[in-house]
Amino acid sequence: MANTVTNTNNLSLRSILEKDKLTGSNFLDWERNLHIVLRHERKWYVLEEPLGEAPPANASAAIRNAYQKRSDDLLDVGCLMLATMSPELQTGLMNTNAYDMIRHLRDMFQTQARTERYDATRALNACKMAKGTSVSAHVMKMKRHIDHLERLGHPVPLQLATDTILNSLSDDYKHFVWEAVEQKSMEKGEKT
Repeated sequence: MANTVTNTNNLSLRSILEKDKLTGSNFLDWERNLHIVLRHERKWYVLEEPLGEAPPANASAAIRNAYQKRSDDLLDVGCLMLATMSPELQTGLMNTNAYDMIRHLRDMFQTQARTERYDATRALNACKMAKGTSVSAHVMKMKRHIDHLERLGHPVPLQLATDTILNSLSDDYKHFVWEAVEQKSMEKGEKT
């Protein structure tokens, strides 16, 4: 019964990947979803280092069993990865194990990831509040850019995010910004 519940949970999470198959342009989202699913299934480890050589025949049963489990998990993950990508990508990766497959995909789409990160950073830094517009709407827009960078694997530290948002406010808020910066400086001075 417990195995049935586990399989049902795995299938429900796997549907995330099946719904949004890897086509190339969505690699970062696909890899993030793959990471979620494999962490839940406790199989992410197979993508972190190669399988290695099979243990010798005279190795202990525990060592042989551990190797066999890792080998089985590597096969399961590889099949899952192939099943959740476009036929064009499947063709070139059909005989590749999961560890090598994720490395190959990262190499293929590294430029895309770099471009997306650059665009997100540029959008965050270029965001300036127009005079007379809503502060809350502006801050929410900035927050979306910051969250996007975090989803790309490049979180913006809180202090830098705060400074970036304060710097983006219109001149109408100069006094507020000055007070916020002064307050932070005083807090740091009191703690030292």
